[in-house]
Amino acid sequence: MLHIPTLYIAESEKKGRGVFTSDVINEGDLIEICPLVLFPQKDCEFIDKTSLFHYYFFWPGEEGGACIALGYGSLYNHGTPPNAKIFVNLEDKEFEYRCIRQINGGEEILIDYMEGDDTKQLWFEEF
Repeated sequence: MLHIPTLYIAESEKKGRGVFTSDVINEGDLIEICPLVLFPQKDCEFIDKTSLFHYYFFWPGEEGGACIALGYGSLYNHGTPPNAKIFVNLEDKEFEYRCIRQINGGEEILIDYMEGDDTKQLWFEEF
């Protein structure tokens, strides 16, 4: 796991805990590389009944299924427009979080859970 040293966890207005930065992150900068814990799709039905439901991602690799991102990876909140993006490294089974527009100190780092896909729907009400 690798992340920039300015990251911290704090309460996010109306979203619970989130990931913030204490200093400027520039567009294109790597924010964090998170190793993943993969699990098969059949396990999702059980995980959906636990508090981990809000912290996992679908895994796009050949194995299918889902994953939990270690490090701060599963704590990044959704936001539109986002200021960061997940890049999937299938070979190393990692997520790379990168800045897609300047993020200022004290600002929350937000990703788009739907990746800009208007055909998908969020499972919660967006504020």
